Amino acid sequence: MDRQQLADFLRTRREALQPEDVGLPRGPRRRTSGLRREEVAALSGVSADYYSRIEQQRGPVPSEQVLGAIAHGLHLTLQERDRLVELAGHALPRRVHRGDHINAGMMRILDGLADVPAQVENVLGETLRQTRLAAALLGDETSYTGPDRVRAYRWFTDPRARVRVPEEDHDHHSRTLTARLAALHAQTGPRSPAGEIAANLRGRSPEFAALWDEHPVVGPYCEPKRMNHPEVGLLELHGQTLLDPDQNQALTVFTAVPGTESYERLQLLSVVGTL
Repeated sequence: MDRQQLADFLRTRREALQPEDVGLPRGPRRRTSGLRREEVAALSGVSADYYSRIEQQRGPVPSEQVLGAIAHGLHLTLQERDRLVELAGHALPRRVHRGDHINAGMMRILDGLADVPAQVENVLGETLRQTRLAAALLGDETSYTGPDRVRAYRWFTDPRARVRVPEEDHDHHSRTLTARLAALHAQTGPRSPAGEIAANLRGRSPEFAALWDEHPVVGPYCEPKRMNHPEVGLLELHGQTLLDPDQNQALTVFTAVPGTESYERLQLLSVVGTL
């Protein structure tokens, strides 16, 4: 690990960011050029002391997981993240079809959507980041580990995944999730993460196995979806999506038609908060 260059790299990236770039208030007495160390630590989910010791060329070698968190906190590009990993003495990550690193441009867009339900997920259906209102609408989808990270896997293995979808829509939802997984499987092969999830589900869920054998195809991507929220009731929502082809990720923003009951109920989420 090159401690000096690692520290210099982090400092220059930290000083290049302004509070408003990451959704933080500037404050009237701010004198720091760029972000403060403690702000980067909070954005990265590490302690201020731990982060400070890295910039001060002290402490242990950061793990790849910690580096990934810091890369998110600093809104690094994929290339900048690779440089960060190199300076810490780790091998560069192998590029896979499912990207977990959200690039800086997508992060800036998501930060600007703090007042609406929006989230970023990778091509496998793993939610990487949510706004507060997205978590209020859908539940915290970023807290899962292992195969449970994948929405299709939860849908067919955990009854709780279906609670917010009206029962009469379950069949259509099952078919849509199966079709999307099948399309990804066709692109990436049986030894890919999609292949592993599909094989696992075929052994665990008769419903999935039957749908898989029907070879369903993907329908309209942004069709309306109904959701039965436990606090505000039934909503009909539209999920408008921005794709990042470099990372195979999608940013989805959930909206309702103005003037409708669903629109009014969606506004209540800011009061209800995260459940």
